[in-house]
This record gives sequence, C-alpha cells and structure tokens, in this order.
Amino acid sequence: MPSRNPEGSDSEPPVADSPSGRPAESDLIYDWNQAPRIDPRSRWIELDDETLRDGLQSPSAKSPSIEDKLEIVHFMHDLGIDGADIGLPAAGRHVFEDVLRIAREIVDQKLAVVPNCAARTVVADCEPIVEISQRVGIPVEVAAFIGSSPIRQYAEEWDVDRLVRLTHEAVSYCTRNDLPVMYVTEDTTRAKPDDLRRLYSAAIEAGARRICVADTVGHATPEGAAAVVRFVRKVVAESGEDVKVDWHGHRDRGLDVANALAAVEAGADRLHGTCLGIGERVGNTPIDLLLVNLELLGWSNRDLTRLSEYCHKVHQCTGVPFPDNYPVVGGDAFRTGTGVHAAAIIKAREKGDDWLADRVYSSVPASMVGANQIIEVGPMCGLSNVVHWLQERGIEADEELVQRIFAAAKDAASVLAEDEILALVTKHEARGSLPQTVT
Repeated sequence: MPSRNPEGSDSEPPVADSPSGRPAESDLIYDWNQAPRIDPRSRWIELDDETLRDGLQSPSAKSPSIEDKLEIVHFMHDLGIDGADIGLPAAGRHVFEDVLRIAREIVDQKLAVVPNCAARTVVADCEPIVEISQRVGIPVEVAAFIGSSPIRQYAEEWDVDRLVRLTHEAVSYCTRNDLPVMYVTEDTTRAKPDDLRRLYSAAIEAGARRICVADTVGHATPEGAAAVVRFVRKVVAESGEDVKVDWHGHRDRGLDVANALAAVEAGADRLHGTCLGIGERVGNTPIDLLLVNLELLGWSNRDLTRLSEYCHKVHQCTGVPFPDNYPVVGGDAFRTGTGVHAAAIIKAREKGDDWLADRVYSSVPASMVGANQIIEVGPMCGLSNVVHWLQERGIEADEELVQRIFAAAKDAASVLAEDEILALVTKHEARGSLPQTVT
C-alpha cells in the first residue's frame, strides 16, 4: 500500500550507490526554479483524481466498462492518489450502479482512495450519494458544485441570494446525513470576491469542511491562481473553522500545471486532475504530470513506477489520443536519436553511473516512472549511437557493420526500426560467411 505519511525523499542517491568521485547533485545541476521547500512529512499535498467523472466529459472519450473503471481505481491506489471522483450518480440509473460498484470495490479491497461524487448543489442530486454511502458503509464525500461568476449568473438568470439558499439547503442536508462536503464554486477564477465570500461562508456555516476553487474554463494565470487561493484562505480564516481548500484547474490556456503549483504555494491542500488531462474541451490538469512535478520539487514521495501503465490503460479504454511527444509517459519521452545527446548518455554509462546517465539529458529521470533512456539510430545519429545499439543487443560492433548501418541511417527519413537494423546485421553476417573468391 502506498504511504500517506512518507519519510520524505531526496533525488540524490546514497553515497554508497554512486561511483567514487562523482560530485554531489547540487554541483552538477544548478536549480533556478527556487521552489519553496514543502516537506511531505509535515504537509502532505493531497490529490483528487477526476478521470472517472470530469475526465469522461471529454467529447472524444468513450465511457469505460465497469471492469476498466475498477482497474483504474486500483491504479490510483498504487500511485498513492488520495481521492477519486467516481461519478455523478444523479445522472441516471446506469451511472448510479457504476458508482455503487466502485464504492464497494474500494471497501472490499481496502483501497486507500477516498471516494467522492459530484452533485449539483441541490438536495435531489445529493440523495443518491447518501443512499450509496449507506449501502456500502463508508462516507462518500459530496462534491457539490454551483455556478459563481457574474457571466454565469447572467446567462442562467440567477441571483446570489438564490445561490446562497441552495447552498445552505444542500450542504445542510448532507451534513445531517453524516456525509462530508466539498463545496465547489464553478468559474471561481472569474467570480467577484464579495460573491465568493457569501457563497463560501454559507457553505462553511452549513457544515462544509472542504471548499474548492475551480478554474472551470482555464481562465487563470499562475498569478491569478495564487491570488484567488490566498483570498479563499482568508475567507476560511474569517470563519474560524478547520476547512481545507482544493484547486480544480482546466487547460484551455495551457497553464494548468503551472496554475496548480502556484495554488499549492498559495496554500491549497488538494489538487484535482485527470489522467492524460482528459476532460471537457481541451481537458483538465493532467494528474500524471502533477504527480511527476510534485515529486521533482520534493513536495511528494509517491511510487510512480506504474504511472505509464495507468496512462496507457486510460488511453486504451477511453480512446483519447496519446501522442508520442506527451511528457514523461509518451513514447518519445526518454528516446533520442540525436548524436550529441546520445553521446553524453553513453559516456555517463561508460562511467558506470546510471544516475548520471538518467539525468545528463533529461530533467525527469526515466527510472522514477519505471522507464529507461533509449538510444535510437536515425538520420541525426552519430557513430556512437550505432555502436551502443549493437552492443546493447550483444552484437559485435565491427567497423564495417557500424559504417553500413550508419550510412543507412543517414539516408533514412526517420529513425530506423529494429527489424531494419537487424536485416542489415543479417546481411552483413551472411556476407562474412561466404567463401572468398580466388583471382
């Protein structure tokens, strides 16, 4: 089971594991990022995975089978993800049954994933969550969402008094039924401060002990994300209650991960995301990239060796595209066919230093996510690429063979496939076995 109270971690391996004479990491990599240190032993940054609810709102996604959904929740457990939005049960009987089955799996398999369910901030949407919670025997957090921005209010012909009344009714109903509530103001990053203060205060007064800042249309910049989280933390402080603050971001402007990290620095307790960033329009904050960045910043200590498997599973069962150049878990993330890059990796390996080889041309260590640095042979390669490729496969890299493969690579339009190179090896070996003609 993944630890929820980790001992912390350092990216530098123990001295005993390092080749004699290698300088310390701080001498080899100067870090301009200047991120404040958040010790995961003292402040655990929670993650809430929205793949099975908000993620499935992607117009390009197909709905996974219940078997696939259960497997996805097991991946969340293995990756140390703290919570999961498992659906909106008021959407229909089929969704209700899937949510019930997932909640039972969490209970029966003792998964360390706390379930929550989305609901509009109306009692009718909260009632099915109460039923599910009572049937499976664990609290299911209600993620009650309501529009908050003036543009939404104008389009819907709402007023703040009505929103406050709905908030009080729905949150009070949930707390009377012993369910925890996360109160979500949709479009928070375009809402007026006075409206947010009224809505959040009403929710806290009614018993919500978690409130969520939602960048519903991806409007925020990192500075804006930090500003709104700091404002909301002041509202919480004014209430005098112990209330946690969540951040829920979208990627419309491509600032999703940066915004989430800014929200953490400003005091957010939990970040939301979806696997591969799937979701409505261009999607949500990718939880896979949140996991990686939290780890690299020293803000988290989770085992990410199954991260690539998780992403491939979601890709396979939703049909959402997964490009090769996707960061960290894409097919090209740790793959190079460029001569100068490959040469640096090869030289590091020749020193017998896997730690060095994993970082000399990569800001993300491949080993952190259960992968390896891969050196290919193609039009941008050097002779060292060819020699390394052959030696890795136990093939003698004699000069004639190396030159033959190198020449083919330079004439190619792309990286040579393994079978293309092996065909050249076979042809070379056949030529070597033929008897020489006497003249």
